[in-house]
Amino acid sequence: MTFLYTPLLYLLLPVLLARLLWRGLKNPDYWHRWRERFGFVERLPYPVDVWVHAVSVGEVRAAEPLVNTLLEKAESINLLVTTMTPTGSAQVRQCFGDRVHHCYVPYDYPAAVNRFIDKARPNLAVFMETEMWPNIIRLCSRRAIPLLFANVRLSEKSFFRYQRVVGFMGPILRLASGFAAQTHADAERLKRLGAREESVRVTGSIKFDVKLPASLIEVAKVLRREWGVDRPVWIAASTHEGEDEIVLASFAELKQRHPNLLLVMVPRHPERFNAVARACRRAGYEAVLRSQAAGQLSREVDVFIGDSMGELTLFYAASDIAFVGGSLVPVGGHNVLEPCALGLPVVFGPHMFNFEEIGERTLEHDAGIRVADQGELTAAVDRYLADPNLRFTAGEAGKAFVAENRGALQKTLHLLEDYIPVLAGSESQRA
Repeated sequence: MTFLYTPLLYLLLPVLLARLLWRGLKNPDYWHRWRERFGFVERLPYPVDVWVHAVSVGEVRAAEPLVNTLLEKAESINLLVTTMTPTGSAQVRQCFGDRVHHCYVPYDYPAAVNRFIDKARPNLAVFMETEMWPNIIRLCSRRAIPLLFANVRLSEKSFFRYQRVVGFMGPILRLASGFAAQTHADAERLKRLGAREESVRVTGSIKFDVKLPASLIEVAKVLRREWGVDRPVWIAASTHEGEDEIVLASFAELKQRHPNLLLVMVPRHPERFNAVARACRRAGYEAVLRSQAAGQLSREVDVFIGDSMGELTLFYAASDIAFVGGSLVPVGGHNVLEPCALGLPVVFGPHMFNFEEIGERTLEHDAGIRVADQGELTAAVDRYLADPNLRFTAGEAGKAFVAENRGALQKTLHLLEDYIPVLAGSESQRA
């Protein structure tokens, strides 16, 4: 299988390019900087101390505490953050500005990966979650670049998919320097796939170490005044195609019981912003986009659509109840910890296989409700809207749940300590 992987990858190149062109029809940013995807990046003036790869928005946000801590540890540290998607790229710029270098990660072709490594010259690579690209792992090992996987989650579904090629993936995983797994289940699955036992550690999820901006609550209060302080606010966050209709059907029922209810919809992908706005208007609702809103919302506005990047935390902080999307359709769910940390009761659907343990523990702490369909979604949101005490209790339980599980960041940094001398040594190379 190993000797077939790269030839098959080259055979699939036309499909990959066609997909890139197709995605560009929805989001033209996919057509920009495409050379970076084949390793044609600018040579950096100094070797990269740490190369952090985070595929898209969620992974960039998960990497944010780690990157910020590394920047604080050494002001002169040379960091490169790569992503796969334009939205991830935008998130890097928003989170880190010019404190880090940024480009797209190369596709897993040996020539592209070698070109990229030649230009970046990383001393250490840290990949977030399960971005396990065989040629990148193999070439980092061959060129003596330590590669660690941080905040690793390996759902049962992903595990069974990898198991089909365990004879191929096992030797690849044994080349990695280390794995920081979120849970014991993730760690066991990694070992069963072939990762060396001594290379796997359970650290917990860095996402529990979410650091909220000091000014967030004050800014959220201003936004809430613009929405209307006497209006209950339900946010449907990170929604995917197929969920909008379900949310809007629930909203129709909830409006009958809570006429002042404001729905805040934040689609997961930017290319869907306008489509969601049109769906709201077809359903008979007055909808306004964040980019078009100016000051106080009219009482006639039913739906506020968050069509901006990087403001989801702010929207959570200004809301009362959160539905976290990607869970009523088989996407695998999204992170519920941020709304929990802000004291919002959370509602999510049955498809949480990407956050299986976090979802279960949220339920165990009475910080949220899992629903199966539109009827249960309506009932759960109505329950929280009708009972402020229940809403407060669930919100406080969520905050306590997040606080109790902080510490993954420090455990992950501890795993990096063996490589810190390598980072310090790069100073002599610059002299």
